[in-house]
Amino acid sequence: MLITCPYCGPRDVSEYSYQGDANRRRPDPASTDQAAWNAYVYDRVNTAGDHKEYWQHSAGCRVHLAVTRNTLTHKISSVAIARDVVVAERKEAAQ
Repeated sequence: MLITCPYCGPRDVSEYSYQGDANRRRPDPASTDQAAWNAYVYDRVNTAGDHKEYWQHSAGCRVHLAVTRNTLTHKISSVAIARDVVVAERKEAAQ
């Protein structure tokens, strides 16, 4: 599987480290809501199809990426710098 780094170009998946599911949102760190923290840590959705994930180009420029990958075919439909995606999502949520 190839992931196209915005800085380095197409690279083999062996240069990357999987960082987790990009669909889950972490509860407020000051929260003492045990149910919210349990859901964050233990609940997972096994998506068949397009899925947002975080990857780090650990053997290259070390940038964190937001990747949309099809879990059935492993085809990657989009790659973006994770910081840019998070900033855009926060702007949308504020409106």
